[in-house]
Amino acid sequence: MARLLARTCCSKTLSQVPRCPVGLVAARAWSHGPLTAYMPEAITFSRLKDHQDLYKVSVDQGDAFWGALGRSRLTWITPFHSVQDCDLHQGRISWFLGGQLNVAVNCLDRHVHAAPDKVALIWEKDEPGEEVRVTYRELLELTCRLGNTLKRQGVKRGDRVTIYMPPCPLAVASMLACARIGAVHAVVFAGFSAESLADRIRDGKSQWEMMKEDACCEPAVMDSEDMLFLLYTSGSTGKPKGLVHSQAGYLLFAALTHKYVFNYQDRDIFGCVADIGWITGHTYVVYGPLCNGGTTVLFESTPVHPNPGRYWETVERLRINQFYGAPTAIRLLLRYSDEWVKKYDRSSLKVLGSVGEPLNKEAWEWYFRVVGETRCPVVDTWWQTETGGICISPRPSNPGAEILPGMAMRPFFGISPTLLDDKGNVLLENNISGALCISQAWPGMARTIYNDHKRFLETYLTPYPGFFFTGDGAYRTRKGYYQLTGRLDDIINISGHRLGTAEVEDIVNHHVAVAESAVIGYPHEIKGEGAYVFVVLKKDSGYTQETLAAELQELISKKIAKYAAPDYVQVTHRLPKTRSGKIMRRVLRKIVEDKASELGDLTTLDDHEAVQQIIEGHKHLVEGQKSY
Repeated sequence: MARLLARTCCSKTLSQVPRCPVGLVAARAWSHGPLTAYMPEAITFSRLKDHQDLYKVSVDQGDAFWGALGRSRLTWITPFHSVQDCDLHQGRISWFLGGQLNVAVNCLDRHVHAAPDKVALIWEKDEPGEEVRVTYRELLELTCRLGNTLKRQGVKRGDRVTIYMPPCPLAVASMLACARIGAVHAVVFAGFSAESLADRIRDGKSQWEMMKEDACCEPAVMDSEDMLFLLYTSGSTGKPKGLVHSQAGYLLFAALTHKYVFNYQDRDIFGCVADIGWITGHTYVVYGPLCNGGTTVLFESTPVHPNPGRYWETVERLRINQFYGAPTAIRLLLRYSDEWVKKYDRSSLKVLGSVGEPLNKEAWEWYFRVVGETRCPVVDTWWQTETGGICISPRPSNPGAEILPGMAMRPFFGISPTLLDDKGNVLLENNISGALCISQAWPGMARTIYNDHKRFLETYLTPYPGFFFTGDGAYRTRKGYYQLTGRLDDIINISGHRLGTAEVEDIVNHHVAVAESAVIGYPHEIKGEGAYVFVVLKKDSGYTQETLAAELQELISKKIAKYAAPDYVQVTHRLPKTRSGKIMRRVLRKIVEDKASELGDLTTLDDHEAVQQIIEGHKHLVEGQKSY
């Protein structure tokens, strides 16, 4: 079978590749009602009435659920003999044991057989109107040539290859070429400095680059648990940690979440505007859409180039159906006139998504009412590099189920979220907050930290034995929905009252003058901790720092409680962010603790000048209040 699949990049033998088995299951499922039409594998489970029943099966009968999906959604060289061998107490995580496959074959060859001229990638270059379309046949050919290039340079199965380039077809083909020959790719965001790049190359012990080669490349036979890629994330201190994702489990979870969270259908154009150097780009630009045989957009520009209408002009021109962006970009675009949205035709849009951090209510309402014209559901997704794919989101669910602003709401199939208190007790009731953990393994989760499994265990599995600790806090509503409250180190304890910074930020962001904000706790000699608010103003707001501070203190006192009113409100031109758009709150925390010399790893910081401005602004603000 391996050699048969290897020849699929040669046009003579395309017909020899088996079609994706899920198509056969789907053909039998249509006559069994809407649930099996929605997920064909549901036909194997009896007495399912609705989506909630299907979710219960995914959690209570995990082996049967994931086994059925794994067999039908992926093309195997050797079928797996066991679905899983997982024990979170011991840190043992293995899925689809005995199975062998090739990820590139699953993302390319089988789709080339079915529809070789279907567009796989739409490369949206920096300048609008210069997009490039790449078919599955062309992408497979490019991948094979790159795979042969890597082999000629001595790259072998298991070697690490660092990829350092912007979002473009060559970058995607490089990832898939590594997967094809069994190498492990480590994509580094193209905006990193030379020093940051060197750190990642040294840590991964990577091999080097390219020349023109033959268009046929035999795919390596990979075990389910072999490494697929490393992805580095910054820690609060020390060197970045390389999270390891494996082959089959990650690919299946990426494909399923892509299809069901966004209701992706064949012929849709999926537009995730994340950089492929981040996990969002890995899962929802590359692996999820391509495994599903979809058409995915590679966005190389920014949301405001050449003007604030860039996203929506792209939606109109490419006829994008699902749009997946970050709250930081949505809040940025909120600062501009709605006309930048309304001047473009957005009728192709069916689903709007948000990723990176909780989407505050004001931004959610603007996204839903202005961008989506109240007809597109907004899926506010929660997940992490560590989870591999979306874990909590309003969809999948029944089409009529409610979606509430600013909430991720519901767990995905096979995800069992649990809230625990600070003593490790499971919180069973609703209307309660706690540490967000996941009580059982799922196929897409990271397996380890490269070269440091001890750190992996200490970070994710030791804090709450038997659970995967996400590091985030969450509130479970009276109806049982989940609302993320931010990182647990972003919880402020003011005079014994626990306060989520996301809750305060949501209120601050409702102020007419505020474009975006970040709230942190700082040491207070009487209250234990106090609230410190950083604010970026909208253009020409006319507010002074003193006037804004008074209004925000009154607003927060009224909306939450007097104890929550911030002691400091600092206006700044920019907040410190990673290049993926996340606010680096730990940097802000160090600054207000007067520990600016201990800022830790700043390799992902977008603008170092912003940090210096905040340091100086903090100094003036504190000195001013002392003299007053």
